[in-house]
Amino acid sequence: MNGWRRWAGKWGTSVTRSRSPITISVTSRGEITLLTVDGVLDSTTYREVRDTVIKAALSEPRAVVVNVSRLVVPTETAWSVFTSARWHVCVWPDVPVLLVCDHQQGRASLWRNGIQRYVPVCSTLDEACATVLADRMSPLRRRARAHLPAVHSSVRRSRELVTDWLLNWSLTKYIPVTCVVTDALVENVLEHTLSAPKIMLENRGDTVSIAVEDESPAPAVRHEDPYRGGGRLSGLALVASIARSWGCTPTTTGKTVWALIGPESCF
Repeated sequence: MNGWRRWAGKWGTSVTRSRSPITISVTSRGEITLLTVDGVLDSTTYREVRDTVIKAALSEPRAVVVNVSRLVVPTETAWSVFTSARWHVCVWPDVPVLLVCDHQQGRASLWRNGIQRYVPVCSTLDEACATVLADRMSPLRRRARAHLPAVHSSVRRSRELVTDWLLNWSLTKYIPVTCVVTDALVENVLEHTLSAPKIMLENRGDTVSIAVEDESPAPAVRHEDPYRGGGRLSGLALVASIARSWGCTPTTTGKTVWALIGPESCF
């Protein structure tokens, strides 16, 4: 049965995504998102598992904890789905991903494949949550979001929103560069997709990140002018030249293109 089912779980609202041969249930414990994956992890389910973990991280919880105790993995290399998901979110939004496996056989398989080098592996849910909560040194995150219509005036509106948010956070020096990057990302959505852009701004420590989500699965790439070739700086090339880093992260509904801006990027 395809679709979503909801109910009140012990730790919060739960959503179960059922699509044979994999089932992924979603609950929460405080600020931690909990995923329980049940079924077979293989080439037919790899992408669904990866994209679901990424989607959970893009909601920017304190951490994403994935229980794989009931997951069947016929080919051990498929465990790399979790390092792949973590790689996609390691710079932005930099949400930790942890695994829980309650049996030694599964943990040994994860260790043999080096998963623990990038994604911590715990034996119980309590251990995983305690590991997350013990890390109290992470700087405060401030976030703002907005959904905009698929019209060209959304470029101006996105710039106005970013300016207001940064003013409220007393980060005025970041306004010029963040507005330039926001313009490029929103214009990219409007020019190359039919989507209504969703913008997300975050401040963490001395960095600001801007992300724009759309519903097109096509990855964001630099486009050259057909008459001037690479001599014209495309929007994404401009982003790459002034941001500390940028990337394109797949989601279950499309993609999110993001840029991380540090103080060195300020004009």
